[in-house]
Amino acid sequence: MLDLGIVRLALRSDAVVWRKHALERMLGRDISRTEVRGVLLHGEQIADYPDEFPFPAGLFLGTVLGRTLHVVAGLDSRNATIYIISVYEPDLDHFEADHRTRRRRR
Repeated sequence: MLDLGIVRLALRSDAVVWRKHALERMLGRDISRTEVRGVLLHGEQIADYPDEFPFPAGLFLGTVLGRTLHVVAGLDSRNATIYIISVYEPDLDHFEADHRTRRRRR
């Protein structure tokens, strides 16, 4: 799991890199940077991707302004920088109603 203290330190010091993919998805889905920050500050990490390159990443779940979101973020712990990789609303085609559990493919 990512070190949430470093994640939150990066957010507070505005050491955030918004990847092009994430910004495109956010624009297309009307998701704001404030909502993404809210998920990372107040949500929880529900999956860990320790072998992601170039930095370990995690999947975060949170509800901001009544909207449930997933944020995939990588963390450069050495430089206390967070990379926002993808942002989306989990749907019932891919996740159970708890928005945490991936549905099994049939």
